[in-house]
Amino acid sequence: MHELGVTESILDIALTKAQEAEANRIIKVTVTLGELSGFVPECIEFYFESLSKDTIAENANLEFNLIKAQFQCRDCAKLSSSEDIVWTCPYCHSHNLEVVGGREFFVKDLEVE
Repeated sequence: MHELGVTESILDIALTKAQEAEANRIIKVTVTLGELSGFVPECIEFYFESLSKDTIAENANLEFNLIKAQFQCRDCAKLSSSEDIVWTCPYCHSHNLEVVGGREFFVKDLEVE
């Protein structure tokens, strides 16, 4: 249910930026979303469709730029992606990992007319 609040924020950002651009219609909103953000794209789409009714964002395409998780080993300093890892460094087998990517969540682009 926490997707409702972030979807309201996405819509607010889109409407504010569209108004600043004196746009008549929002065609597409691109959101960058990391796999560790905790947000589910399908839930955001569901809420966006409902919340955007009767606004210039109604029927806008909501597109997601999905970012894989990325980890850096604190022992050997090598980077690994989520496909390579099960909380163990694939290079030195250390468990001393730091998340360095995949938590992203922001409105990247807006297409208006």
